[in-house]
Amino acid sequence: MTETIMQLKNRKSVRVFEDRAIDEDLVRAILDAACQAPTAGNQQLYTIIRVTDPGLLERLSESCDHQPFIKEGKLVLVFCADCLKWQKAYEYAGCEPRKPGAGDLMLAVIDAAIAAQNAVTAAESLGIGSCYIGDILENCEEQREILGIPDYAVPAVMLVFGYPTEQQRERVKPARSDLEYVVNENRYPDMDEEYVRGMFEPKTGSQDYETWMKAFFKRKYDSDFSREMTRSVEKYLEQFR
Repeated sequence: MTETIMQLKNRKSVRVFEDRAIDEDLVRAILDAACQAPTAGNQQLYTIIRVTDPGLLERLSESCDHQPFIKEGKLVLVFCADCLKWQKAYEYAGCEPRKPGAGDLMLAVIDAAIAAQNAVTAAESLGIGSCYIGDILENCEEQREILGIPDYAVPAVMLVFGYPTEQQRERVKPARSDLEYVVNENRYPDMDEEYVRGMFEPKTGSQDYETWMKAFFKRKYDSDFSREMTRSVEKYLEQFR
């Protein structure tokens, strides 16, 4: 097994960092790796915002579901799915572009996510931990104001980087589902009860399936932040209809 594959298998979210900066040459290497990611039609349908202002980091720590560790990150990047820059490029060339639609946004979100994962993989190879912050999709009005995000751009991915503490390095990574429940040949699987229970029961530990699943449902899917994320994303989508 290659070193790259081992790093991908071992990588886990890091939320506690050592109090040391990431050298600028390493930051540059991480950003360059991000920008070498696969991209639809070589369009690079994303714009990366590096957040360094302590005041903005403080605000993001609150607006992203009250997570104080965000402001402690040594490198914070927001990957915006960006349909505006090509719109502007077409206009400046004398084209008459249509309004960006849902398909354009989907491609841009994919581009942004692939670039972000390249950054995560590059950082991991340098001994630098990372954490995805999905909560950047909540509170769209506030996030757009904090980061100056215009119409036709959406903050799709936020990443916080830093050197993990010893406790974080030794923390056990949560197990992923077995491949038999993720990889299917030729067609989507039949999600009957036996199949679904087989997929999730290994995650429940000492609890029975029903108890664990109901607690997870309440904590995640039926939570206030999940409802807010849905509202916020629907708000973003309005401009692409």
